[in-house]
Amino acid sequence: MNETELAIREMRTDETDSVAELWKACGLTRPWNDPGQDIDLAMRGQESTLLVGEADGRIAASVMVGHDGHRGTVYYVSVHPDFRGRGFGRQVMDAAEGWLMARGIWKLNLLIRTENTQVEAFYSALGYDVEPRTAMAKWLDPSKNPANAR
Repeated sequence: MNETELAIREMRTDETDSVAELWKACGLTRPWNDPGQDIDLAMRGQESTLLVGEADGRIAASVMVGHDGHRGTVYYVSVHPDFRGRGFGRQVMDAAEGWLMARGIWKLNLLIRTENTQVEAFYSALGYDVEPRTAMAKWLDPSKNPANAR
């Protein structure tokens, strides 16, 4: 792997469109999740943020990170296809973990979509283990539930 240093920092408010485009390029967006709303919500409070990594004058990677006061979570971990294989995924995850540890959070949970099998090996290489859990969800806004779009 040709690892180069990624300049990681908090996202600026004028970069919402660029980050949303990165997520689209990585196949992370879904019709029922407005990326702009997700970004706005993450940037509102002290318990969450969005970190971006710059390379070659572009936003090449991102991670949304936050905590509930007990456990940390990451979402939208992304590296633009043009920048893969340089260690940027590992670097944004290290930054997310550091952000959480600086706030006293000692465990990070993450969810992987079942169809996203290739990413499980990536997280395993970073030291993450599969833990037996049942993930449950409730759509608080039924209009966002893709099952109701039929």
